[in-house]
Order: sequence, then C-alpha cells, then structure tokens
Amino acid sequence: MNRKTVLNNGVRIVSERLPHVRSVSLGIWVNTGSRDESPSENGVSHFIEHMSFKGTRNRSGFQIAKDLDAIGGLSNAFTGKETTCFYGKVLDRHFPFLADILSDIFIHPTFQPEDMEREREVIFQEISMVEDTPDDYLNVLFQSLFWPDHPIGRPILGSTETVARMDRQMIHEYIKKHYIPERVLVVAAGHVDHDAMVDYFRPIFEIGGDFSKEKPERSLPANGGGVMVMPKALEQVHFCLGSDAPSHVDESRFACALLNTILGGNMSSRLFQEIRENRGLAYSVYSFFSPYADAGLFGVYAATDARNMNSVLEVTQNEIKKISRGELSGDELDIAKENVIGGMYLSAESSDSRMMRAAKNEFIFERYVDYEEVAESIERVSVDDVVEMANRIFGDGQIAFAALGPIEENEVDQGCLVYR
Repeated sequence: MNRKTVLNNGVRIVSERLPHVRSVSLGIWVNTGSRDESPSENGVSHFIEHMSFKGTRNRSGFQIAKDLDAIGGLSNAFTGKETTCFYGKVLDRHFPFLADILSDIFIHPTFQPEDMEREREVIFQEISMVEDTPDDYLNVLFQSLFWPDHPIGRPILGSTETVARMDRQMIHEYIKKHYIPERVLVVAAGHVDHDAMVDYFRPIFEIGGDFSKEKPERSLPANGGGVMVMPKALEQVHFCLGSDAPSHVDESRFACALLNTILGGNMSSRLFQEIRENRGLAYSVYSFFSPYADAGLFGVYAATDARNMNSVLEVTQNEIKKISRGELSGDELDIAKENVIGGMYLSAESSDSRMMRAAKNEFIFERYVDYEEVAESIERVSVDDVVEMANRIFGDGQIAFAALGPIEENEVDQGCLVYR
C-alpha cells in the first residue's frame, strides 16, 4: 500500500507498506544537488552531506556513528546532480530510533569550523581518488565537455579550489535557498505504518524557518559536442562518446532504455559481444542512459589498448549505424524487454530500491507509479521506436567524445564519430 501526506509547510511524507518483510528503509531527501550550485558553490551540496554526520545539537559525530551501529542496520548518504539523500535500513523495531537519528542529522547539524577543516581534507582525498581512477575521472571530463558552462556538467564533488573556499556562511546561505520545505521529502518502504510515521515526523518537520521565499529555478542544459583528449600515462585509453537523450518525463525514455540494453547494457549486447567476445579488443565496454528532470545523456564507454582505440570506435559506429538502419529483429527487442522488466521486478524485492524509486517518482511525477504501468509502457515499444531513438540520438551530428590515456587528439579517427 502506498500513501502520501503533505504537511502544512509543504514537506511530503510518502510510505510504501510491505507487510511481508521485517525491514524498513527510510530516506530524508531534498530536491537539490550539484546542478543547483553556482560556479563558486560547486561541491557545496556534497560538503553539506558530509558535514551533516559530523555533529548536531544533540549528538557528536562519534555518537551519530555509535547510535547507527547500535541498531545493526545500514546507513549512508549521497549527493547527486539533482537530489541529496540521507538514508538507512533497519529492522522494523528500530525504525523510531533511525527516524530520530536521520531527523537530527538533517535538521540540526552544527557545521563546526574545526569539523569543516577536517572534512575538507577528507573531500580533497576523495577528489584525488576520483582523479586516480581513470573511468571515474573520464566521467568528470566527459560531463564537462557534454554540458559546458552549465552546473549539471560540473563534478558533484566540486574542485579543490571551490572546496577550499567553502565556509559556514556559504553552507547556511545554500541551505536557506535550497532546503526549502517544498523540496523536502521523507520516504519509507518496508514494514512501516504510515499514520505512525506521519505522527512522528509532523512535529519535527512542520516547523517554520528562515527559508528563501523564492523557489529556485533550473536552467536547461545544452549539449556542447566536440572532442576532448587528455594525455595521461596509463596502460589503456579510456573513452566516452555520446549525445542527447530523453529526460525522465519524456515518454520515449522507454525506447531509449531498450536501445541501451540492446547496444551495450549486458553481456549479450551488441557492443559486448562484438568488441569483447568476438574481437577481444576490450575488457570493459558498455553503453549507458542517464536521464535527468529536463535532459538526458546516452553514451558509450570503453577501455582499450591505444593501438585498438580506433578499431573499437569503428565497431561502435558500425553497430549504432546498423540499428539506425533498422537492422533489429523483434526477437532481439523481446529479449531486451524481458531483461529490463525482469530487472525492475527483481529490484522490487529490496526495500531500499522501493524507497529510492518512490522518492524519484514523487520528485518527478508527484505520484506513485506502479510497476505494472512501467512494464506496460516497455511492452508497447516497437522496433520502429528503437530505430527512431537511435537516429534521434546519433543522427544530428552533435557527438561528444572524451578520452583519457596514452594518446593525442590527432590519433583519434574522428571519422568514426560521424553517425549521419
């Protein structure tokens, strides 16, 4: 059973009761992330997420960690491009204690200066770790190329320069502007009672505060295309290429999800079979579909020896062109549908997945979207829809390409990046 209550100040409380499980997954969400930051604020959402665990009015950072460990569950937080979430999963009998801890973390963090200095160093290490991990760092480079001069293209962690300048005033001003009640969502899935949940959270979240009266607006990102090559002494060349794709609300997103599965979404996909299994050109190769509220990105990633890079690009180009020309059977599409639908229903057995899915649907659609509705939308996709989607993504020539590794830009066969 799915229920929703909106408090007088706009905070939403959503629950999905699963009577057959003993666990409860609880998340406190805010509909803001790195795409809402100015250039000088880049990384502040992530900094706030870290600092919220370092101490509150009621608990020290150690006490928070100790209390979370004491209830034997799982807890964490994450910052995305569009959302920030503090969450945990516990046995149902520990739900009130988890609710108390997460509420305290979300509402009462103190952001002590000495804690900020220590955590700043931790985030510097996190940024360095990304830069030392080629596929992660390539993603940062590719996003900055794909959406240049737009916050959605900037790294979620920020940079060492922006993080070094962050202080309590910046954090408090960002929270005042973006952590407004209308953007806050409390979601639980599992063995939970909705009325009891509302009774607990109402007095905590239905409070006034010094929030901005204006709802922040988001600008629409635009694909910049182009080629970026960063030479680096690595064993392999890591590359990403891609173009615009449907958003979260675009009905054609289902066709795009199936295109992704067919092209490079699993071990039987065309790219995996042709590049890895048939030719042995790469160990890691896949496609991906990243939708956002008002934009989307479809891409291909591979890591290969420098001497094989153009061969991998050529195979990728050929496989995409085949689909664009209509070389796709109904049987291949049916297998992709079964894969996507099966994966969706298998994830439904996890209270964590259900909690996160409920939050996404509330932010995007402001309603519960049942699994059958999604399955029916997937089943309605035709071969022509997938072919049209391939042409829509790759047919306009706005391909972005980023590479990291032992290679120079003049070594890239840019003819392999033309799909028209």
